[in-house]
Amino acid sequence: MIRWTGRLAGAGTLKNEAPKSPWGSGGSGGQGGGSGDGGSGGGNGPRNPWSFPPEGRRPRPGGGNTLDELLKRARSGGGGGGVPGLPSGSRLWLMIVAALFAVWILYTSIHPIGPRERGVVTTLGSYSSTLTPGVRLTLPAPLQLVDVVDVANIRTDNFPASGENLMLTGDQNIVDLAYSVRWDISSAVDYKFQIAKPEDTVRATAESAMRAVIATTTLNEAIGEGRARIEGQVQSMMQQILDEYRSGIRIQGVAVQKAAAPQAVDEDFKQVTAAQQEAQANKNNANAYAQQIIAGAQGEAAEFDKIYEQYKLAPEVTRRRMYYETMEQILARTDKTIVEAPGVTPYLPLPAMRPRAQEPAEAQAQQGGTAR
Repeated sequence: MIRWTGRLAGAGTLKNEAPKSPWGSGGSGGQGGGSGDGGSGGGNGPRNPWSFPPEGRRPRPGGGNTLDELLKRARSGGGGGGVPGLPSGSRLWLMIVAALFAVWILYTSIHPIGPRERGVVTTLGSYSSTLTPGVRLTLPAPLQLVDVVDVANIRTDNFPASGENLMLTGDQNIVDLAYSVRWDISSAVDYKFQIAKPEDTVRATAESAMRAVIATTTLNEAIGEGRARIEGQVQSMMQQILDEYRSGIRIQGVAVQKAAAPQAVDEDFKQVTAAQQEAQANKNNANAYAQQIIAGAQGEAAEFDKIYEQYKLAPEVTRRRMYYETMEQILARTDKTIVEAPGVTPYLPLPAMRPRAQEPAEAQAQQGGTAR
């Protein structure tokens, strides 16, 4: 209260002194400061904005502006005339409610359905129809409700979500298996109304089918060439179960991403696998050697059969020919001297024969030195 009293006193002082501002010098009689418009300079110059207005121009305390008066008239219900250009009172509220109702009807009755979507329509909670792609009309909510379902979207579930996924094989081994299942919606109506939680149903069906198939598969098949068969059997079993539920779900494919021994025994399992591969390689080499020996023996037997056939036709000639061929093979590898004339002392060129006898020894010595 003291602060406002001081301000009013200061304001009176500003009112009595001559204005000193860019809006005017107060005119010729400015020194007296007694003009009626508060230092307006006798009406010739602009009024000083820092001084109080004249008594007749001051706003009345408590007086409202034009906006307050219009709002009061709108709330008064037409007693003092409504807002210019608009109806007043209950008619205004009725128009607002009608506009909101019209927007609600349009919003809940017009349904744009995309090419990959289907709209499931329920009338008072019961299924009535399915909307195909395009702009479709229905009764407004809550009489009819539309649930739009994306039937072309391929959904993928990965197993497991994290960690290991251990399964028991048919030969009583444990395999760590990771796989994925791709599926979409074949019937929007069955998908919405036949099963309560379709996503959980797909996951439970996939796990059950995979364990059933792995239980009839050996460990070597699971981690080796049997993956394609496992994927096909799991997909077929899942589709059969979901069709029995009338789930409206179609399985697009199953992919085995990893099949290995558990991490705790993975190193030992690798050693066992390496030993099995080595044993198989040795077995293959032995079979190849056996086939080679058998083929050679069969060839010799066939050759002997041919010679025997010739021997039966001419025994003496065949015997002599065999003798000559055998002696030719033996004597071709030795140094020899043939003396035929009886009573004649032959000349044996021993110095000429010595180098020929030394050739095999020297050749063996050279091979030994090269090997060293």
